[in-house]
Amino acid sequence: MERTIRRKRKAVVDTDMCVACGCCVKVCPMEAIEIWRGIAARVAEEKCVGCGKCARECPASVIEIREEGERR
Repeated sequence: MERTIRRKRKAVVDTDMCVACGCCVKVCPMEAIEIWRGIAARVAEEKCVGCGKCARECPASVIEIREEGERR
């Protein structure tokens, strides 16, 4: 039987476009997102499980869920 290895997924914020509204902070079940200096959301990668709730909630659509090591 062939084994499939799944890469870990993480939320990534486009900080240049983030409006720091805090919607992502409210829905994150792992408390992995904070609003940094009132400027933009920041993800604590060690806490993020890549569930995607933050990306779905973001009104500015600036959060993506990516596999580890994936570049834009």
